[in-house]
Amino acid sequence: MRSLPLLADGFVDLVLGSRCVGCERPGRPLCAVCHATLPGEASPRWPTPCPEGLAPPYAAGGYDGVLRALVLAHKERRVLALTAPLGQLLAVAVAGAVAGADRGGAAAPLVLVPVPSRPASVRQRGHDPTLAMTRAAARRWGPDAVTARLLRLRPGVVDQAGLDAAARVANLAGSMTAPAAAVRRLARRRPRAHVVVCDDVLTTGATLREAQRALEAAGVPVLAAAVVAATARRGPTAAAVSPG
Repeated sequence: MRSLPLLADGFVDLVLGSRCVGCERPGRPLCAVCHATLPGEASPRWPTPCPEGLAPPYAAGGYDGVLRALVLAHKERRVLALTAPLGQLLAVAVAGAVAGADRGGAAAPLVLVPVPSRPASVRQRGHDPTLAMTRAAARRWGPDAVTARLLRLRPGVVDQAGLDAAARVANLAGSMTAPAAAVRRLARRRPRAHVVVCDDVLTTGATLREAQRALEAAGVPVLAAAVVAATARRGPTAAAVSPG
């Protein structure tokens, strides 16, 4: 019986030519062996330096190995079969964020707010990877969680890739807004829900902090932030605790 998944993967590779993004084994985009290695718990990952006032950020793991391969294949190569495992990882991060907040959030409704993608990037890629994985994470939670597209990007924001920390902050300053109509709809549907900002990767924290700023400016308190993976902290004394 153990040979059946291997035979199935061989058939998929023969027909579609796909390979596991983690180990390159022919077959599914994420093989059973690599899937079994995915983290089941999240931890706080504070960037160094940390943007002032950043809500607690939680990540399922580091941005390397299988997690990095998953994010890149889903985002840049449009391997849509990876939406589900990425949603699983994001749900793990959300669970860590809710537990870490210690505000009774485990029984409270959740609103997952994806960081908005640039329209040009969505058109180029043919999909919105952050929105897709956030919706997948909400489905794993069930009816107590919804995805709400509360944030919009103002024109003029450029791709963050290749920008250093200072340039990222300058690029994103004042770049997001939360339309009043969307906020009112949320208030009617989920008046006591906890809001968690969601993204794929945490690097400097500038994107999450700008999303948080825009939501709080519209009267939406942010409980925490959740990401699939976080880049390695650069400070020699960085610790997995709040910078206070």
